[in-house]
Amino acid sequence: MRKKRKIICIIMGGGRGSRLSPLTKERCKPAVPLAGKYRLVDIPISNCLNAGMNQIYVLTQFNTASLHRHIQESYKFDSFGGGCVDILSAEQTDLSDGWYQGTADAVRQNMNHFGGTGEDDLYVILSGDQLYRMDLVDVVREHDASGAAVTITAKPLGLDEAEGLGLMRIDENLEITEFVEKPTDPKVIQGLAVGESVLNKMHDPGTKDYCLASMGIYVFNAKTLVEALATDTTDFGKEIIPGLLGKEKMCSYVFDEYWEDIGTVKAFFDTNLSLTDEVPPFNFFDEDAKIYTRARLLPASKLNSCKVNRVVVADGCIVTDSCLDRCSLGVRSVVHSGANLKDVVMLGADSYETVDDLRENFTLGRPAMGVGPGSVVKHAILDKNVRIGSNVVLDPAGLPDHFGEGIDLAIRDGVLVVCKNTVVPDGFVLGS
Repeated sequence: MRKKRKIICIIMGGGRGSRLSPLTKERCKPAVPLAGKYRLVDIPISNCLNAGMNQIYVLTQFNTASLHRHIQESYKFDSFGGGCVDILSAEQTDLSDGWYQGTADAVRQNMNHFGGTGEDDLYVILSGDQLYRMDLVDVVREHDASGAAVTITAKPLGLDEAEGLGLMRIDENLEITEFVEKPTDPKVIQGLAVGESVLNKMHDPGTKDYCLASMGIYVFNAKTLVEALATDTTDFGKEIIPGLLGKEKMCSYVFDEYWEDIGTVKAFFDTNLSLTDEVPPFNFFDEDAKIYTRARLLPASKLNSCKVNRVVVADGCIVTDSCLDRCSLGVRSVVHSGANLKDVVMLGADSYETVDDLRENFTLGRPAMGVGPGSVVKHAILDKNVRIGSNVVLDPAGLPDHFGEGIDLAIRDGVLVVCKNTVVPDGFVLGS
């Protein structure tokens, strides 16, 4: 009998996530909360599961405790399906005793765990910090039909949006003829403007010029990947892909749907608030391609005497006599009477406070969990378990960026971030 083909999905958990700091101070990038009740890692995992691909590995090495907890409680497979979502952190072995040195090195160090050695086996490599919905079955179908050894999914972007991304040139058959990793020279970017083969695949290209940017999602034939990793290269974009040009057939899969790289505080903030739009750019309500996450046994949210406009509310929230305008409330968020929140992403709490906790708060003079009575918060991210006292004002408008080690009230990309577990005393004022 012919051996069944394996499709192995590898999700890159990223490095320290310094561009997302302070949200990554106590968690890795894939574990950052998203859209009230999800985590970033739920997006690539859901894309894989919706395509029937259930051999999934998440590679990460920094602050992995919350990620482990989330995956263990979210993704459970029966013994007949043979599926798994495993986290593979950097580990010391006889062959290696160091951290992952890059994306390719991370995959190399874990090849013995994947088991994809068959001639027809495929490796699908995905990023762990992007918001998108992609039909991976169609990607694999195009990969097979083209006869490519490697397929790179690519997003058409305006030339002014291309900096910091790998760019490629393709021919009329979508075969990659040139690849440049993160060019900064405008002349180089201009020289990679796309032709009709890409424009014909776009819904509404208009009149502006586009280039084709790598989304960091690759499909590799098993043999090609094994041979490419039998070197000392450490990164896919910088070394593996350019090194395969002219040696292996590489094709592009042009993706012209919503895609957002959530790699910075501003991108995280803007993306979450965009989900409050009447017609959001990303649809979490699609029954045919669900986004999966942990099933929490939480009560329905409760809003009493509130004025709300464009608000996403997750499970188990309690909001009383407050005004909320363009906000996202994570699980167990608590907003007390008279509070006013505008353009706020609140990540919620890990647990509710008990009556004994409230008595202890009173004894210690400590605010209760959540946003206190009469407080005003604008243009901010409130990380988990924050305690904001009564009559507090938090508004970063006009203030310079200020973030780093030991700072609990950080401003980055113009967005105020109240770090996890921070206590803001009654009457504190930041901004106007």
